[in-house]
This record gives sequence, C-alpha cells and structure tokens, in this order.
Amino acid sequence: MISETFLDFCFIRKASGNFGNDIEQILQSLFKGTKLHWYLDEKEIEEAEVVVAEVKGMSRWQSESEVIQFLEEHASEHFWEFLQGYQMYVYPVQKGCNSCD
Repeated sequence: MISETFLDFCFIRKASGNFGNDIEQILQSLFKGTKLHWYLDEKEIEEAEVVVAEVKGMSRWQSESEVIQFLEEHASEHFWEFLQGYQMYVYPVQKGCNSCD
C-alpha cells in the first residue's frame, strides 16, 4: 500500500563549504528509486552550516517507525554524523469513503 510521506531533516556541521551539495548526494543515494522529492534550505550561522531538507512524496512505508527502520539500515555514516533533528509524518492511503460511516 502507498502512503503520503513528509520527512524533515536538519543537518549541521562546522563550516567547510558545499554542505548543500553533500546533503544532496546523501539524499540521492538514500532515496534512489523512490518517488520522494526534496527541497534544501541552506544557511550559514556563525561557524556552522545548516541544511534543512524537506522530503515529500509517495512511499511504501506505512508508519514513521518503518521510515526509521529504513534509515537505520540504509543511511550512510555521514547522514547520521550530520543529522541533528527530524520530523516525520506518514499517511497511509485508505480505500473507501472516509466520510461514510
């Protein structure tokens, strides 16, 4: 079954340049072959680089715990090194009439 999926990730590291490109490559590798798309918002604060990734689309995950399990099995070491926070919402598509009782 397909689910509407919304994932927000906050990545932070010491400023060294091209952080957005690095996160783009991490996400491309991690979500290759899925119907997920993302938007990256990059900022530099003092001596740190911050990238917020808004990922959305359709997935086969049925719950947030399935997403976490996928990340634990497939995410790179750099993903975990840079990840400082996340927010996830997975809405499984329900068949039938949602307003009918």
